[in-house]
Amino acid sequence: MTDSITITRPDDWHLHLRDGDMLRAVLPETARHFGRAIIMPNLVPPVVTGDQAAAYRDRILAALPDGMTFEPLMTLYLTEDTDPADVAAAHASGLVKAVKLYPAGATTNSASGVTDFDKVRPVLEKMADIGLPLCTHGEVTDHDIDIFDREAVFIDRVLDPIRRATPGLRVVMEHITTKNAADYVRSQDSDLGATITTHHLIINRNHILVGGIKPHYYCLPVAKREEHRLALRAAATSGDQRFFLGTDSAPHTDPNKLSACGCAGCFTATNTMALLAHVFEADNALDKLEGFASRHGPAFYGLAENDARITLTKHASPVAFPDKIDTPDGPVTVFDPGFDVYWTVA
Repeated sequence: MTDSITITRPDDWHLHLRDGDMLRAVLPETARHFGRAIIMPNLVPPVVTGDQAAAYRDRILAALPDGMTFEPLMTLYLTEDTDPADVAAAHASGLVKAVKLYPAGATTNSASGVTDFDKVRPVLEKMADIGLPLCTHGEVTDHDIDIFDREAVFIDRVLDPIRRATPGLRVVMEHITTKNAADYVRSQDSDLGATITTHHLIINRNHILVGGIKPHYYCLPVAKREEHRLALRAAATSGDQRFFLGTDSAPHTDPNKLSACGCAGCFTATNTMALLAHVFEADNALDKLEGFASRHGPAFYGLAENDARITLTKHASPVAFPDKIDTPDGPVTVFDPGFDVYWTVA
């Protein structure tokens, strides 16, 4: 039995840190294990310019506890008014590593997102020219499209046409949730990659709805049927370098998760690496964990791997993780996988 594994320090290629008190409370949960993270720009107001991204980066670094090392990789929120020149300058400075596409209304704080994709074509063309990746929240928001079909329709109606019209544009399909998306990635060239979250490897839609509604499992894109979860696990554990970790860890206070609205998001920063060790071991793929968590993402983004390493250790008895993270805004519930976990990060 494998009782420990040492890997290159991982990165998180999709992370929500929020701002202010929430940022200060949740940042250590990521920085404890991860060397870097692609930081989502959907604040209120959103991070749309290079100057705003620089200011947000400074707030993140100021919130980092003494003794912790962590590099925030900044992104810009794509709007129909985004200036291609500002995007190019922010990228040339080394500050911005990607631009994030939210279809308007697709998820938390996405009201400023894109409705008319023709209006952002100059930005996309500039990004293709300079090699700056586009990260997509891959869902349509048409009211006549079933929520469980939004990702598949996005691929056909939005993503594939964008890629055909913009040769050379590097795209990351973030937090994919369907076999359709995994198959699409495999069918394309190296300009396309995809992140997969920890929670989508573990839960399907039954976890949200069976035996009563479970708000802490509600996320967007919403978890799908079991066949899709299994397809994601096959992709993550395959060793295919087009798939890499993006937790989409998204802190919401319990009152916001348990309200009539029920904010979308799972907070997995605290226990992601232990849960991934469990998943990869269960699928006889522990040897593929380092690629998924530590190597494939840097390769896609053209960055060096982290120098540091971490060791995951398997224990004889189940280990306990905090149920909640206390913040000045209220408690944030840590994702519960629903099974015993035996792994920790040393």
